[in-house]
Amino acid sequence: GPEELVYKVCFTWGGPTELGQKVSSQTAALLRNPWRKEKTGSVRPVLEIYSASGVPLASLLWKSGPVVSLGWSAEEELLCVQEDGVVLVYGLHGDFRRHFSMGNEVLQNRVLDARIFHTEFGSGVAILTGAHRFTLSANVGDLKLRRMPEVPGLQSAPSCWTALCQDRVAHILLAVGPDLYLLDHAACSAVTPPGLAPGVSSFLQMAVSFTYRHLALFTDTGYIWMGTASLKEKLCEFNCNVRVPPKQMVWCSRPRSKEKAVVVAWERRLMVLKFVLDEDSYLVPELDGVRIFSRSTHEFLHEVPVASEEIFKIASMAPGALLLEAQKEYEKESQKADEYLREIQELGQLTQAVQQCIEAAGHEHRPDMQKSLLRAASFGKCFLDKFPPDSFVRMCQDLRVLNAVRDYHIGIPLTYSQYPQACWKGLFPSWILNRVKCRYKQLTIPVLLDRLVLRRLYPLAIQICEYLRLPEVQGVSRILAHWACYKVQQKDVSDEDVARAINQKLGDTPGVSYSDIAARAYGCGRTELAIKLLEYEPRSGEQVPLLLKMKRSKLALSKAIESGDTDLVFTVLLHLKNELNRGDFFMTLRNQPMALSLYRQFCKHQELETLKDLYNQDDNHQELGSFHIRASYAAEERIEGRVAALQTAADAFYKAKNEFAAKATEDQMRLLRLQRRLEDELGGQFLDLSLHDTVTSLILSGHNKRAEQLARDFRIPDKRLWWLKLTALADLEDWEELEKFSKSKKSPIGYLREDRRALPYLLPQPPSSPKPFVEICMKQHNKYEAKKYTSRVGPEQKVKALLLVGDVAQAADVAIEHRNEAELSLVLSHCTGATDGATADKIQRARAQAQKK
Repeated sequence: GPEELVYKVCFTWGGPTELGQKVSSQTAALLRNPWRKEKTGSVRPVLEIYSASGVPLASLLWKSGPVVSLGWSAEEELLCVQEDGVVLVYGLHGDFRRHFSMGNEVLQNRVLDARIFHTEFGSGVAILTGAHRFTLSANVGDLKLRRMPEVPGLQSAPSCWTALCQDRVAHILLAVGPDLYLLDHAACSAVTPPGLAPGVSSFLQMAVSFTYRHLALFTDTGYIWMGTASLKEKLCEFNCNVRVPPKQMVWCSRPRSKEKAVVVAWERRLMVLKFVLDEDSYLVPELDGVRIFSRSTHEFLHEVPVASEEIFKIASMAPGALLLEAQKEYEKESQKADEYLREIQELGQLTQAVQQCIEAAGHEHRPDMQKSLLRAASFGKCFLDKFPPDSFVRMCQDLRVLNAVRDYHIGIPLTYSQYPQACWKGLFPSWILNRVKCRYKQLTIPVLLDRLVLRRLYPLAIQICEYLRLPEVQGVSRILAHWACYKVQQKDVSDEDVARAINQKLGDTPGVSYSDIAARAYGCGRTELAIKLLEYEPRSGEQVPLLLKMKRSKLALSKAIESGDTDLVFTVLLHLKNELNRGDFFMTLRNQPMALSLYRQFCKHQELETLKDLYNQDDNHQELGSFHIRASYAAEERIEGRVAALQTAADAFYKAKNEFAAKATEDQMRLLRLQRRLEDELGGQFLDLSLHDTVTSLILSGHNKRAEQLARDFRIPDKRLWWLKLTALADLEDWEELEKFSKSKKSPIGYLREDRRALPYLLPQPPSSPKPFVEICMKQHNKYEAKKYTSRVGPEQKVKALLLVGDVAQAADVAIEHRNEAELSLVLSHCTGATDGATADKIQRARAQAQKK
């Protein structure tokens, strides 16, 4: 009826259609036109979504504000632009996805008109506000609003306008009376179409082509101007002899022709082909034609492919037409089949005939005609020796998939040119292909499968995957994962049944993530189902983050510990620390020894006070004592504070029944006090030196008595004191004092060290050095002083001492006297060159004499 006002928006390439109508007391319509001001009663508008074949997909009451425009995004999401500038996003089945606003200015001035367009960045929205200003976003997935420049003198809505995409930038082209303006992000420019017929006072309609390369303008004089979208070149101008504004005007692409066509629609008339329509229709431009939707039909207007034209035109003598006739006559067992076949072979066009039949079969929509053409191609192949079968096999596969998705129950009427396996090269220029990839995200097989999944047609999607032998991860596994995500939304089935059904169906299918399915279940409010599904997830790294998100932190901690991944455990611990109070957090750690150990390691480097609290809670006096010792050196600067910390550590060690550690700590306290006193009395730096370094410092500074008193106070053994004094006097090169020290009493460490393991911490020299006194002097390069102590060395070390000071001859005499073969060999190894030649001969004679005896 006259009050039925319909919004229509169709998704190209076989997508769904959406209708919205008004509801009145006499007629049921779908979505009320927001521009109408009359009251409508209490009945709410209804949003209905249909497939391209008219199968209902969704129906829901419209509970939001008045809608100005509707459109589909490249991801097949329905965008509903409201008067207040809010854009609501719905899925194919009417499920609400999200919403976003086009800004405060749009909210204040309201929306007069809107356009939804597609660019290489994604799907965009352009808004005309009540203040006659334009705002747009080129990609609703990454919303960035741009306020377009103001049009000078614009006091009312433009007569027509559209969104353009040129040089990767979105523009607005609008008409104000006889003038055209182009808006970009920086300026408003007046533009004039070249070669426009005179007398134009207004532009009533404009249409941009599928690829944004061409523009059509309908004027009030009835002329249609067609040219490039840049308005730099005119293609043609046509007088349609109709001055009534058309309802729609769209471009019709003709892939095999360089010429473009514009289709103009009035109420029940379609111009360009000039035929009358049975019903009011809606036009949708496609890559290779125009779809015509009415309330009862869905038709596709396109250029007849060359192969089809050659085969089916009247009295055609094309190779493909002759081959088709030959095959039909062969089925009738007629001899004409041989005549047709010979005619093709004589012209040498049998290969071309087979190719024409294969190509024409792809463009046919009727399965019986497809089969007829493919039979003809197969018949012709039998008479060719080297015809590659790939094109024939691929066409059979493509048509089987196409026929499956074209079924009216499915409602995705793809043409062969739009099908992913179709060879577009040669059909379309490269710039068209590049724009198609951006505008439709390149309709590949995975995208086709995604569209089937969006329609919840999982069995068909799996059959296509198996038929095309797609890799399991990219095909069946991905579809099963989508099915599982849909399954968890069925709230009328119990959690256990859903989890069991999903596991039985998926099992260990590669590429399926149970954590993703569990996340969907949690998003639907089914937390217990999500936990059950996570039990099937083999990767702990995927389980734990979701468990934390679901506030099941203790379970997440157990899973992290089971995984053995320390980083994962630390992640959960830090989350627990922020989530629980301190007492509950510590109690949780006590029940998980591994987690407690890791947290202690963390606290040692980051939170020392927390570590102290842990030790106190566990009554771990041993570690508490160690903590106070470290704290005394790390934090305290005053000697009193350090001593107090050490006293606390000693008390903790006593509680832990560690007498040794307690005594050592008390000795350290005594040493600290003594070092402070030494600094006050003698000056210098003594604080924080070890006991041995303190004794050495006193000797080096000449306070030998103080050093001896310190050794007695701390019960330093004589051997250790002798080593300390020996090395200190040698470093000072006080040889006189060293000689007096050596004569003070018999050396408890000897004069040449025999045991290499004795007191290694006092002797930083290499392990091959035999000392003490002799080597200490040689280390200081004082051979004279070293020789003084060789006479005091015992007989068993005499040879080594003499060799150390370089007296090879005397060492040889002592070795001969001892008649020791090992000593003789040692001396002989030190004999070098002519200098020690006589000594070497002497040793050899002594060996010879010893052997005679």
